[in-house]
Amino acid sequence: MPELTRRTLAQYLLAQSVVARPLLTGAAGTLFASGAAAAPAFAQDASQGGTSAKPVLKFEYDDVVHRARELSTAPYDPTPPALPEPIAKLDFDAWRDIRFRPDKAFLNTPGSMFRLQLFHLGHLYHWPVTVNIVKDGMATPIPYAANLFDYGRTKFNKPLPINLGFAGFRLHFPLNAPNVYDEVIAFLGASYFRFLGRGQRYGMSARGLTVDAGTSSEEFPIFREFWIVAPPPDTAHVTIYALLDGASVTGAYRFDLYPGVDTAVEATVTLFPRRANAKFGLAPLTSMFFVGENDHRITDDFRRELHDSDGLLLHSSTGEWIWRPLRNPPHAEVSSFQDKSMRGFGLLQRDRNFDHYQDLDLAYQLRPSYFVEPHNNWGQGTVELVELATNDEANDNIVASFVSKDMPQPGRSFGYRITSSLSFAKLSPNGRVVNTFQTSAHALGSPEPAPAGSRRFIIDFSGGDLAYYAKDPHLVEVVATTTQGRILRSFVVPNRHVKGFRAIVDIDLASGQSADLRAFLRSGIRALTETWTYPWRAN
Repeated sequence: MPELTRRTLAQYLLAQSVVARPLLTGAAGTLFASGAAAAPAFAQDASQGGTSAKPVLKFEYDDVVHRARELSTAPYDPTPPALPEPIAKLDFDAWRDIRFRPDKAFLNTPGSMFRLQLFHLGHLYHWPVTVNIVKDGMATPIPYAANLFDYGRTKFNKPLPINLGFAGFRLHFPLNAPNVYDEVIAFLGASYFRFLGRGQRYGMSARGLTVDAGTSSEEFPIFREFWIVAPPPDTAHVTIYALLDGASVTGAYRFDLYPGVDTAVEATVTLFPRRANAKFGLAPLTSMFFVGENDHRITDDFRRELHDSDGLLLHSSTGEWIWRPLRNPPHAEVSSFQDKSMRGFGLLQRDRNFDHYQDLDLAYQLRPSYFVEPHNNWGQGTVELVELATNDEANDNIVASFVSKDMPQPGRSFGYRITSSLSFAKLSPNGRVVNTFQTSAHALGSPEPAPAGSRRFIIDFSGGDLAYYAKDPHLVEVVATTTQGRILRSFVVPNRHVKGFRAIVDIDLASGQSADLRAFLRSGIRALTETWTYPWRAN
């Protein structure tokens, strides 16, 4: 069972019925759509020169694209189907007590490396989804059955309907030990999904798509139907198709999951906009940042840092690597990083030091980082970072996605890879930011007050060739700039504790003004590190 102590904004809105109806319903209002392809092909009978009566069915991604295209032309209905009252009223604890029976897992055939389990409806999950298994080219929906679940302390006075449906699903795989099937990926709530590599603990999430993220009119489209292709024996790879539906867009998705030390998901998405001028965020990542070394606005906790991710990493079309520490701002803020052909972006958890978190249960130091690498050229657009204010660690308040400059044409496909890892040190070849601090802009221990409107930022860089240059630190300088105000002073000193250097940058900014700061280390004309960037508003 994924860690579900956190309520995401999308899950809250899902409970408020910001969703759509199933694709097909039967006479009793059942969820289950036909699992087969829309129109069967017929095999040619060579002996008689005609067609045989035996259909040859093969459900593929094109069938999902066809459904998404047809669905985009139909009116959108945001009314959810009514759930039985006992299910609709389940609280979190009662819902969590309902667990899928492992001995009932699907895909449990000789040689299969995967196990499929379903999530029960209830609590925040009011919208049923269809889950199909594709075997030998034929797609068959999984019918709801009460005996698939152990209801624990949750009791019902009468049997539940046989057409109840499911909230989502998860796949298990021998990820951490050859004889133990660990949860490797889960789809649950709107278009959210999470996946793990070896030794990782659930934290941030990926999403199928964002619509108008960072605005008061954000929409949360849902995955309303899934098709899991039964993998051949001894195959460490599985394919998942998904149908997306929402007020502004429909879409067809293909996810190819490759579990491992660093688990990867290869994604293909084909979109069909329902309206013009919607802002679609591709390959969105959602995370939580409450308190960090660079942001102590809320400090009444024995744990010094509380976050699933501590920064946004970007790889620009020019080859520059940019690191943007995350924040928990007093008010919602949106930052945009424009590029003509972005190479990659991700939300990373770089701080792996348990001492910084001191949380034995939540293990923030084991939360994975996700990095997105587009296939082909997505064209001109922006990587958009949304930072929402939060008063606790229970809310996912960070969203990063790619927003194209132009509205995607109906039927256009995008491809990308998302990798889940505990270390992305191999991504950027130069030195990396490992710490960001801020404080008063004056010498430590000095009784003199800092100049009004000033602030000091302290950035630790490590890795790359920095250990080499530590033997002659005079060859290293910090290059610091600001979009507003002025840099009062900047200097760099060796920091043996991180096997690198510490840069100090003091900025002077008029009260009420905002500035974007940038800094990196260089030797001569050679850049030694990625570029650190940070927004600052003088109070």
